Amino acid sequence: MSSFGSQIRKRIGELYKAGQDVPGILEAVAEGATIEAVRVAGENTPPNDGTLAGTNTRSGQMAEHWATDSVTTPVITEGAGARTYTTELNNNMQYASYVNDGHRMDKHFVPGLIINGNLLEESPDGSGGLVVGTKTTFVKGKYMKEKAVGKYRSVVRKELEKRVKEAFR
Repeated sequence: MSSFGSQIRKRIGELYKAGQDVPGILEAVAEGATIEAVRVAGENTPPNDGTLAGTNTRSGQMAEHWATDSVTTPVITEGAGARTYTTELNNNMQYASYVNDGHRMDKHFVPGLIINGNLLEESPDGSGGLVVGTKTTFVKGKYMKEKAVGKYRSVVRKELEKRVKEAFR
């Protein structure tokens, strides 16, 4: 199977042969694919099961940051005889890479943490504390970014294929 880059170059060549507005097509395809990638990243970012419980535990902010931190409108640069269309899939939350890639988990003391029924909550007066940790020493990543990049590539391939077929009708 050929690489993503060689597949795209082939489609671009076919569009040029058909006399299409290739820069306009590439800009539209890049923007649409990035918007779709942002959507997929947000959908795969926890908490994504609709269960938010506990005080100061989970907020869903990280999922929201894909849309606010990403650059979906292509930035076009020209140089060395080539035009580059750049979009960005970003999440600037401090812990995003830990959720995406996974991380080690060590037992540690958290001051002010209490058990309230089945929930871990912050003590209103800051007293108490618990030693927390997991039985496993490594938390697997969710790989939201990789899923989003895969969707981006899929959309680019499909859109360029569709544009080539339309051009040769």
